[in-house]
Amino acid sequence: MDALKVIEGGDVNTLMADLGRRARIAAQRVALASAEEKNAALRAMAICIRAHERAILAANAEDLADARDKGQSGAFIDRLVLNPERLEAIAEAVESVAELPDPVGRMLAKFERPNGLKIERVATPLGVIGVIFESRPNVTADAGALCLKAGNAAILRAGSESFRTSLAIAEAMREGLEQTGFPADAISLVPTRDRAAVGAMLSGLQGSIDVIVPRGGKSLVARVQEEARVPVFAHLEGLNHVYVHGKADLEMAKAIVLNAKMRRTGVCGSAETLLVDNACSGTHLKPLVTALLDAACAVRGDEAVQAADPRVTAATEEDWRTEYLDAIISVRVVEGLDEAIAHIESYGSHHTDSIVTEDEAAAERFLAQVDSAIVLHNASTQFADGGEFGFGAEIGIATGRMHARGPVGVEQLTSFKYRIRGSGQTRP
Repeated sequence: MDALKVIEGGDVNTLMADLGRRARIAAQRVALASAEEKNAALRAMAICIRAHERAILAANAEDLADARDKGQSGAFIDRLVLNPERLEAIAEAVESVAELPDPVGRMLAKFERPNGLKIERVATPLGVIGVIFESRPNVTADAGALCLKAGNAAILRAGSESFRTSLAIAEAMREGLEQTGFPADAISLVPTRDRAAVGAMLSGLQGSIDVIVPRGGKSLVARVQEEARVPVFAHLEGLNHVYVHGKADLEMAKAIVLNAKMRRTGVCGSAETLLVDNACSGTHLKPLVTALLDAACAVRGDEAVQAADPRVTAATEEDWRTEYLDAIISVRVVEGLDEAIAHIESYGSHHTDSIVTEDEAAAERFLAQVDSAIVLHNASTQFADGGEFGFGAEIGIATGRMHARGPVGVEQLTSFKYRIRGSGQTRP
């Protein structure tokens, strides 16, 4: 197999330019592949991930040891850790992408002009997609699989914390590609921890990269948006809210709030702020806060929330703007739907926000007026996941407004072109 060789030091720009050239050549092969060929490659990649379990978990153990030595938080460790069950879930996610309809070649529109020209708008691959991510090794498999399914090549840059694990997963996937007749360079992981590689990717690698997808914290995404010379599918932090409306069912609210915050605190769909309507605060606030505290979640709140339980600490202005990615939540009492929406607009990241209420009119207003990529009624924010949308997997949650928004799956990783058929028409 054409293995990726880890390179430390040396001319990073030359390394990256070569990586880009090889990815561009591979993209030309992938773009012309049939659905059957791509699906066979995806299934082979899943088989290889399973076959390389021992090597992948050994690499992960080294990454985890480094993370613990550096004193990383429990939530960070949770994002990084792999075990046989999680690795099997990664392999299954790759297989699930094979089961999706092929997004390439979809007829998006078809019409005929009065002059007889027949015009079709057809989905096409984007080309070479650069993905820059931090501590989640599963992104290696998700991103590689989705890019391949959409007819693209992928250049993946993992964070230093997950470097060994991501490299081992990428090697397994490249083996699956070669077994099915694809160039291994259709999925490449940047083989260096040198941060200069990120700058090289943001430059576009001399025209080799068509789109950049950042998946990580605020500082990473901000850098990408500031420096990128190619289009960006921005994945901002998940500063997500659950708003418990005055007409919310208490038991439903408790179940949703606990799941939204505590199911997995380190994922981007985790709720970071709870807003409780003053209209129900007398009956709902204390039970909700107590349930969170009893679940070992630290609560930071305003004066009304602090009065509900002595274990609550005072929230600062910064808390309303913080993505904790940990067992911490900020809680505030608001005066009605308008104030809840205003708070979300002021402090949120346009990622995922939920309302809990039995009032359908209030729910419809919330769904219409909250300008987030994902808005929910009576459901946990943890459904912010491409797999839960039926997309098989996701490359990230796009929080911008151009081209892709919400879970970025195979359809969002395509562009389109116009095919026009004539019978000798010329323009007067």
